Order: sequence, then structure tokens, then C-alpha cells
Amino acid sequence: MTLDADLRITRDAFALDIRLTVRPGEVVALLGPNGAGKTTAVRALAGLDHLSAGHVRVGDHVWDRPPKVFVPAERRAVGVVFQDYLLFNHLSALENVAFGPRARGVPRARARTQARAWLATVGLAEHAGARPRTLSGGQAQRVALARALVTQPDLLLLDEPLAALDASTRLHIRAELGRHLRDYPGRTLLVTHDPLDAMVLADRLVIIEAGRVVQEGPPTEVARRPRTDYIAHLVGLNLHKGTADGTTVALDGGGALIVAEPAAGPVHVAFPPSAVGLYPRRPAGSPRNTWPVTVAGLEQHAHTVRVHLAGSPSVLADVTPAVVAELRLAPGTQLWAVLKATEIQTYARG
Repeated sequence: MTLDADLRITRDAFALDIRLTVRPGEVVALLGPNGAGKTTAVRALAGLDHLSAGHVRVGDHVWDRPPKVFVPAERRAVGVVFQDYLLFNHLSALENVAFGPRARGVPRARARTQARAWLATVGLAEHAGARPRTLSGGQAQRVALARALVTQPDLLLLDEPLAALDASTRLHIRAELGRHLRDYPGRTLLVTHDPLDAMVLADRLVIIEAGRVVQEGPPTEVARRPRTDYIAHLVGLNLHKGTADGTTVALDGGGALIVAEPAAGPVHVAFPPSAVGLYPRRPAGSPRNTWPVTVAGLEQHAHTVRVHLAGSPSVLADVTPAVVAELRLAPGTQLWAVLKATEIQTYARG
């Protein structure tokens, strides 16, 4: 049974209008900038907000279809893991996990047996009696996951489930979460700002901006062919719109690029910042894509420096600290940018 959600909600000046499907065993990641409508979508699926129009159904079970059908949150087969986990501080890990079955009328002894089994599944059997405040962030995240899964929900909602973890813990817990999700037969919707979480955990990405779906598909396809500036920034690519005529693309923002594969009509061109070379003078031999640029800003990343370059076109370039020192890069520095045609992805604008 597939989750089929046509989410249409109007609140003051904001309107959400997206279609989501999630198949059994599938993990779909919902991404978007702040204010895109991700939280509104989660609340609608969980039964915390009413739809203005549309529907939410899993197979033949309709959860919301205005104006006559609305199944409240407590009667939906939904498990939720929130960013802050929202564990009950006065209850042990065992009682936190047992809370779901108890709320559904399962006798205390059986609920505790189910909870113990799930704590063992997530590797926390020895912490059954611990209170949430004594657990690490990764342990609390696993208790929250066990609490969500113990009721065997049709839909699992993960709302920024790794955001509260530090970087080293996040790496380990991400891998562990991926293992649990592969074993979960239900439908999972992962809401996240982190592209790495989405790329590693999800089978399919759905990106929304201003309440609308702007792109969806397998992670590798979205990463290779972003269709908006937000997505390009998310996956770390330069993205420009233009009009192709053979191997020349006239860019909408000014300038032109030579590409390897001929095309015609409106296109996107995308290339990684690492593909952009920087020179103090115009290189001899005049490579096919060479143009003057001015340094507009610099950002320190883990082992590289991202250079913001103003020009026609304006681009991002990733260089080493040694290159920054060698070229004496600073805002206002004038340089030449070089880009090989073979580094550029060209694809039609949808």
C-alpha cells in the first residue's frame, strides 16, 4: 500500500501545494529552504493540521479528505521522530518506548516486552532503566526511533532526526539509522536540511520551494542535474541558465560558455567549483572558457577555500589554502577564470 498525499493547505499568505508518494520499504527525503513548507507537510501527514483540499491515504485507508474525512493524530498509524526527540524526562527509556503500545491499549506487561525487544534492536538493552537526561545524543535518538517503530506504523516521519548530534556522533548514527530503515517495511519520509543525510539515507529526493515541488528523483540524478539555485547550492555546484546553439551557450546573466556536447534551446549548465581554475594573468593558449573575474568573498571549508567570483558569469571556485596565499586572494583581487568544456553538464530546462 503506497502513501498517496495531495497536500494543499492555505494559511494566511502561504500556500502549500505538493504531491507525495512513498512506497512500502521506500525512504523519501523532503528538502527545502526555511519557509518552504516542510514542517507544514509533516504536520498534515501526522494529523496535527487539517488540509484545505486534497487528500492523504495509505492504500484504501483515507486519513484526510476535506471536508468530510479527518482521522486525528492518535488514530493514524504514524510514528514520528522529532529533531529534539521529545522523550518524557520523567520516564525511563523502557517506559518511553512502551508509551506507544500502552496508549493503544496494550497491557503493561506486553508493552514492556515489546519495548525491551526494540531497545535491544537499537542496541540499548542495557540502558532500559536510564532516564533521557543521562543518555548521550545518539542514545536518545535511538530511543526515539524505537518509540516510533514499536507500534509498527504504516508511515514513519523523521523530522531532522540527526540535527541535534555533533559531527562525530552524527556519522555513526547516520549509518546505524540507515541500517534500521533498510529493515523497516513501512514508508519513511525524512525531512532534513542536510544534503548528506538525504543522499545517504533516501531512495528518492523531493525538493520544495515556496510550497511547490521544484525537483524530484533519485539522489544521483538530482545531484548531477540540479534545476534551481537552491538545489545547486545544496549539492555544491555552479548552475546557470542559458540558450544553447551547438556547443555555445549564451547565459541569461551575461557571458557565454563553450560546452562539449552540442545542444539547442533553453538549457541548464552545471559544473563543480573544483573545476574552475584561477590565474593572475590570462593563460597562454587561450583555453576555450576563459574570462576575467573579481574576488567577491572567501569561505573557509574543511580543507579548501571557496572563492566567490564576480564576472560574466559569476561563479564559485574551490582552491587550496596554498593557492589563496600564492595568488594573494582577497576581495577585489582581479583574476582570470578557466573552465574546461568537458567539465560542464548541459541539460534541457524543464
